[in-house]
Amino acid sequence: MSQDLSPSRTSGDQPERTDVEAALLGGRTFRTLSEQTLSPREERFERARQTTGFFLAPAIAVVFALWPSEMDPTQQLLAAILLGVIVLWICEPVPIPVGGLIGVAAVVILGVAPASAVLAPFGSTTIFTFIGAFILAQAMLKHGLAQRLAFAVLSIPGVGRSTYRVIAAFGVITCLLSAFVSNTATVAMLLPTALGILVVIAKLMQDRGEVRPNFDPLRLRVGAALMLMLAYGASVGGLLTPVGSPPNLIGRGLIEEATGERISFAQWMAAAAPLCLGMFIVLVLVMFLLNRPEVRRIEGVEEYIREQRAQHGKMSRAEINTLIAFGTTVALWLAPAVVSLVAGTDSEVYVFMDDRLDEGIVAVLGASLLFILPTNWKERKATLTWTDAAKIDWGTILLFGTGIIFGALLAETGLAETIGTTAADSLGISSLLAITAFSTLLAILISETTSNTASAAVVVPIVIPLCTAMGLDPFVPALAATFAASFGFMLPVSTPQNAIVYGSGAVPIIRMIRTGLVFDILGAILIIAILPLMVGLVGIGQ
Repeated sequence: MSQDLSPSRTSGDQPERTDVEAALLGGRTFRTLSEQTLSPREERFERARQTTGFFLAPAIAVVFALWPSEMDPTQQLLAAILLGVIVLWICEPVPIPVGGLIGVAAVVILGVAPASAVLAPFGSTTIFTFIGAFILAQAMLKHGLAQRLAFAVLSIPGVGRSTYRVIAAFGVITCLLSAFVSNTATVAMLLPTALGILVVIAKLMQDRGEVRPNFDPLRLRVGAALMLMLAYGASVGGLLTPVGSPPNLIGRGLIEEATGERISFAQWMAAAAPLCLGMFIVLVLVMFLLNRPEVRRIEGVEEYIREQRAQHGKMSRAEINTLIAFGTTVALWLAPAVVSLVAGTDSEVYVFMDDRLDEGIVAVLGASLLFILPTNWKERKATLTWTDAAKIDWGTILLFGTGIIFGALLAETGLAETIGTTAADSLGISSLLAITAFSTLLAILISETTSNTASAAVVVPIVIPLCTAMGLDPFVPALAATFAASFGFMLPVSTPQNAIVYGSGAVPIIRMIRTGLVFDILGAILIIAILPLMVGLVGIGQ
């Protein structure tokens, strides 16, 4: 599927010129067929995909629910609903957030769990992280700070001339930040800048006649590559340190509790570093092979950037206020990680700060500053109004909330454990290599349909007893499951960062599924091949 990017040569009325900024920075997410600019071939494919979903989703759910099996009836019903929701997410007969809500409603109506228990995860810290981060991003987009930062990145010598270098450089920045700041926070911070960069590239392509005047900038491959690099790069970088992502902390804690052996910060980083490096190299190759940018070189970009930076002039009061709110949020997000590097994760100071500076609370606190810091005190005019804030992507928030709900239900009903133990028994796993591969693939599979945090919390407790029963060292399989829990690159609900970049509207679901599947497979191979060697070299558990 590729968009027709050739310049229009019709001699009649000229097509209306696309407003690139409105399309990319307008906060649009899910769009129906009538709202997209598609080629006839693409439109036929999308129509067939959505039509298939209308009938396939309920059919699969009903068939699986009625299929004779020895499963617990509640687990079987939950599995049937989840299968139907996955089809809705993939085929998109309804907006993806609505597909998740249909599944949540079915869970309650069919008696899998009561409404109060099912809806409780909507109050999780991740949801508030989304809300706060999206409000900050809204301010950055409204007042032009995102584009100012984008021009700063593109003005780095040698980077801005090539779309490939821009995307790779952005991946490096994302990886380094997410090693110490949570993956969700990293993507939320960088998304406005990434959108700003995409606006610059799309405008250059438009001005130079490399696309049709009425092209759809949300369907550019370069945009999908940039957004997916942001999401996947955060997942890769998050593996580097124990504090890089929630699954790391959960897996590490479960392993230490079960074995009585401590995994130090240095040991973790030494074991994870080669894996992260290998995964980033693979990520860059996969991204450019499957999402090859429409243009390789951006000619005249230096002059264009100089002109735009001159037009921006000095920072406005609104930009300064936004930067203060953004900087405060980032500083508070970073504080626990900095303390852990200095005093260790067992220190009282770290425990205190990690407990009090909750990621979601910090995000909404930073966002609140936007309604306090004034741009005009006499008129009592703040940096952001509630009308502005209400424009954030509530669809993505609802979407990830449903993902958290299904993750919690998988654990509470025992369905996840049933899947793991049944698969292990059926496959006849007995060797360390086999159980490492099994734990890796199981963690990725569960992470695809639920949150990565739920995947770690479910799979690691399954793997450790299996290893103990077989007389095997649990460190390698349990760490493999912990790392693999941060995977799940195929669907918007797989990780918070996937949900955020999908919310940009620049990543079609089919492109995310295809790229994510390939990266899932190659990443699993890297974990299975590299991790056992590094655990032995570093001496974890010895």
